[in-house]
Amino acid sequence: MTLMLEAPDTTRAPARTAPPVWLVVALACAGQFLVVLDISVVNVALPSVRGGLALDEQGLQWVVNAYSIAFAGFMLLGGRAGDLYGRKRMFLVGLGLFTAASLAGGLAQEGWQLLVARAVQGLGAAVLAPSTLTLVTSAVPEGAARARAIATWTAVGAGGGAAGGFVGGVLVETLSWRWVLLINVPVGAVVLAAAAGWITESRAGDGRRLDLPGAVLVTAGLATLAYGVSQTEAAGWTAVSTVVPLCAGLALVALFLLAEARARSPLMPLGLLKLRSVASANVAMFLSGSAMFCMWFFMTLYAQNVLGYTPLEAGLALVPSSIAVIVGSKVAPRLMRATGPRAVAVLGTLVATAGFAWQSTMTADGDYLTAIMVPGVLMMLGAGLAGTPLASLATSGAAPEEAGVVSGLVNTSRTMGGSLGLAVMATIAAARTNGADTPEALTEGYALVFTTGTAVLALGALLMWAWLPRTPARQAG
Repeated sequence: MTLMLEAPDTTRAPARTAPPVWLVVALACAGQFLVVLDISVVNVALPSVRGGLALDEQGLQWVVNAYSIAFAGFMLLGGRAGDLYGRKRMFLVGLGLFTAASLAGGLAQEGWQLLVARAVQGLGAAVLAPSTLTLVTSAVPEGAARARAIATWTAVGAGGGAAGGFVGGVLVETLSWRWVLLINVPVGAVVLAAAAGWITESRAGDGRRLDLPGAVLVTAGLATLAYGVSQTEAAGWTAVSTVVPLCAGLALVALFLLAEARARSPLMPLGLLKLRSVASANVAMFLSGSAMFCMWFFMTLYAQNVLGYTPLEAGLALVPSSIAVIVGSKVAPRLMRATGPRAVAVLGTLVATAGFAWQSTMTADGDYLTAIMVPGVLMMLGAGLAGTPLASLATSGAAPEEAGVVSGLVNTSRTMGGSLGLAVMATIAAARTNGADTPEALTEGYALVFTTGTAVLALGALLMWAWLPRTPARQAG
């Protein structure tokens, strides 16, 4: 476990005129929007992808998971690379890789080609995403201004996830499913050009090295765990094809933690988890992500497979939810000043819990207002309220040279929670439907997913109240 890449000793690029803060925040948010958009934008296109590339249900699940697992698994590496080699450089490398993989995925002729492209997209996103948050926190001084900037970053990221259904619906309906990927190419090219010309370089290079073995271990462990969970849908929890990958995944994660404890330059310094703000907020992110990520997937399936919506109609149906998550994210900083981040995180989670509980009462003949719009707004308003204080707490207290890895950990917790949560929830839905595909059977499966999500979020709210610090920790160093 000693294979490392030497980082340059240079601590900062040559001085140049700093760009306006708003421009840095805007470009960082544009990158984050693309990253999160591609987690959800394919959901509405899945029925069309199945017809176009002859993928089965498990293959469709991996169109989503190939991206999110590579995204989560390599994000710690991406965060550390930004600290050592430069946040701007990693932003450009990640966005370039993401854009190229989007082109490859959009042109895929076989199912395996699409899955490979989605995995490479996730790798590019893993390099890009930590730099987006680090660029924001580096450009804006700590305090109320940074809270507002993080709220904007959270709103844009959440809006990307929320807008995925609408954007995907429009593209599938008017063009084809391929354009849910191809649309990233011109947008990515514009953001690349602007970032190359305007963002200034910064790094915390201190001679440390990049921990490639740690990245391989954690990615392999998380991917193997997710594969094991996905096997339960077809084979059950006690089958060899399920138990073996689950045990192997846990063993790989354990090896990762052991390697990190002994490494001179660990990918994830375990000492960070001694910070209450970092540990508690990331656990909360994981739990919230495991429920919230599933919302878009199953709401889209419910709208199309049960209520008979077209892809465009399904996307339009979720527009109020998209607006709600942005509103929640922008209101959160004001509430944080009045009541503190812990109270806002708990409030947001409880609002989302109410939405999940409402959605769990869905029926096969539900109407739009009560079966999709109102519960969807509650779920996403709560997600927006909770996301900003959790991100603020999760990035507080760490030293400047750890900013990238802490930012990567934030995204890893949320995304990996979503990946594993989706695998578990898909298994729960499949177990309830037991192979039936009538609207009534599908509705029962989807309803059970939202009932499970209600329980997870209620547990998360209790954990947040008991464990989250009342105020962010002061930055070390």
